[in-house]
Amino acid sequence: MNDRSRGIGRGMVLLFAVATGLSVANLYYAQPILGAIAGDFHTGSGTAGLVVTLSQAGYAAGLALLVPLGDLMIRRRLVPAVLAVTTVGLVLSAAAPSVMMLVGVALLVGLGSVAAQILVPMAASMAREGEQGRVVGTVMSGLLLGILLARTASGIVADVSSWRVVYIAAAVLAAALAVVLGRVLPDEIPQTSVSYGRLLTTTARLLVTERTLAFRSLLGALGFAAFSVFWTTMAFLLSGAPYHYSDLVIGLFGLVGAGGALCANFAGRWVDRGLTKITTVVFAVCTAGSFALLWAGRDNLILLIAGIIVLDVGVQGLQVTNQSVIYKLAEARSRVNAGYMVSYFIGGSLGSALGGAMYDAHQWAGVCVLGAAIAAVITVLALLSAARRVPTSPVLTAEGQAAAAVADERVAASGES
Repeated sequence: MNDRSRGIGRGMVLLFAVATGLSVANLYYAQPILGAIAGDFHTGSGTAGLVVTLSQAGYAAGLALLVPLGDLMIRRRLVPAVLAVTTVGLVLSAAAPSVMMLVGVALLVGLGSVAAQILVPMAASMAREGEQGRVVGTVMSGLLLGILLARTASGIVADVSSWRVVYIAAAVLAAALAVVLGRVLPDEIPQTSVSYGRLLTTTARLLVTERTLAFRSLLGALGFAAFSVFWTTMAFLLSGAPYHYSDLVIGLFGLVGAGGALCANFAGRWVDRGLTKITTVVFAVCTAGSFALLWAGRDNLILLIAGIIVLDVGVQGLQVTNQSVIYKLAEARSRVNAGYMVSYFIGGSLGSALGGAMYDAHQWAGVCVLGAAIAAVITVLALLSAARRVPTSPVLTAEGQAAAAVADERVAASGES
């Protein structure tokens, strides 16, 4: 277990923020260039959208299979190895001769991008008690900026060269990040020495037995589904009538969502102050309300931009709230995070697939109706949570403590129900 008495320095927090941003960016480079990919391979929006869907599916697989290793292995070695997988996937993407190969390789890109979710709980474990929300919020701000700036950078690079160069540049960045982190990440003692099979079993068991984790995982999955419904189809809206924007301009829309990244740090601080229920409701309402603005923005740029800002604030604020809560559940944070994030990206994958299909079938109206319906469910669950009808306790239950203890080959001392 790490010595947390000294906490984590500001410089290291900023390093974690940059590293998580660059790692997760690999999932989002494709979003603003889907129109260019579809045109190059002469395929439809639904097929091109599968590049995003499969990368998110690969990310979910990596969360389930690789992230729990953060409790078993030295993360200074694990993170560079995972980034190497991403690098290989990005190189193959740049050379893809067909859209179906690009779709297939997207699984590998997503699988290796989970380095970000190994680093987030590592930062939380290094933080002092009472500072975890702030640290998680800062690191998540970097992660969210990575998501947003990935779209902008991708659009700029594709506009001045081609979508293939986007993947080449991403591969260079991933390889460089692997080298840097391999040198500067701190040494640590793994939290457990159990077998890999038992590690995965405990991850699944915590997700099933811990009601707080299950509830927050459901909120996260629905939030990311709504988020992906919009961002997967945005390029098709902006490249068609009435906008007819280039890849460069479409990529710049990533900057519009910067409010979500800025909000993340505030959300973490609010959770530290015990305002979890309030933040959950506020961000759920923002997510739901955003789709009314996005619908009105189908031919009104100002309303479209307003909708993007509100959507990103809602979804990212909800995400930080969820993660700040679940990291208080156990010392086995990599496993807790893996369970949560698998659910999160399953939701994102479904949102991407359904969003692309809805755009093909019903254009922008279908996208907004689908997103609004998902966001409405989130709002209802948040209101029920505020009314104490669903679990909200940030304390690991006795059963959950026992599950983590067995996995770590130790006996839980006590627990609270």
